[in-house]
Amino acid sequence: MAKEPVRVLVTGAAGQIGYALVPMIARGVMLGADQPVILHMLDIPPAAEALNGVKMELVDAAFPLLKGVVATTDVVEACTGVNVAVMVGGFPRKEGMERKDVMSKNVSIYKSQAFALEQHAAPNCKVLVVANPANTNALILKEFAPSIPAKNITCLTRLDHNRALGQISEKLNVQVSDVKNVIIWGNHSSSQYPDVNHATVMTPSGEKPVRKLVKDDAWLNGEFITTVQQRGAAIIKARKLSSALSAASAACDHIRDWVLGTPEGTWVSMGVYSDGSYNAPAGVIYSFPVTCKNGEWTIVQGLAIDEFSRKKLDLTGQELTEEKELAYSCLS
Repeated sequence: MAKEPVRVLVTGAAGQIGYALVPMIARGVMLGADQPVILHMLDIPPAAEALNGVKMELVDAAFPLLKGVVATTDVVEACTGVNVAVMVGGFPRKEGMERKDVMSKNVSIYKSQAFALEQHAAPNCKVLVVANPANTNALILKEFAPSIPAKNITCLTRLDHNRALGQISEKLNVQVSDVKNVIIWGNHSSSQYPDVNHATVMTPSGEKPVRKLVKDDAWLNGEFITTVQQRGAAIIKARKLSSALSAASAACDHIRDWVLGTPEGTWVSMGVYSDGSYNAPAGVIYSFPVTCKNGEWTIVQGLAIDEFSRKKLDLTGQELTEEKELAYSCLS
């Protein structure tokens, strides 16, 4: 029997990431090759014409799984009945803007979208925040959508996770699919900590630790970390535009694993509401290693944290606490 369509909201859908993301969702990359979808696309009124153009292209692509498209500038219409919400829209930092200016713009955007999701989304809606500052935008959304379970509000650090996998695969000249269990700790910002201490590579003679194969701690503790942390800026420099294709792909990975589950023995990185695991600050959205099963994520517990890593985890946690304070000051 055919499955009921899942309603998927994409905000900022006429933008670069949205344009890369909606065909992936319509093709089944996010929810599976047998899952019909109805796409809800939201953007701001000045982008209404471009949004309609995206809708026309989705119709023209004749995706078999796509059972309907709602393209709107009305946040209530966009949020009504949605099962999955991918929050790509946000206010970008512009030249000369202070961090607080960007934060206050995004606080007001995420507050109003939280109200709409709270009142109109499906009861067990899963939310993924992509727009920066992603962790803190997700936290604001959580604050103003209290009936959506805290565990259903996440932010995207899978892009950083995938970047880390890519760097290791290039360094060792192995397939990226053979590398697993890197971790992104903390904030989706340049303070994040890409950690390979528990990562492995599948080799002809079995799984081997990344550190033993790379045999270069200076690179792993230095250039590797900064490359992953600064990758977004490097792409902006090269493309004159921010990462869109890779961000859209990572958003699909994040939701697919969350809904359909992670492979046995594999974990992924997700920004989730912190319970204080690994002495991370509680009450912020912090990226942890997680496994997913039956539509629920669980933080991987009991991993050894060395002194080098401890400092990195604390540093990114401190930044998140400061961001939270800054966001809350914008509410008053």
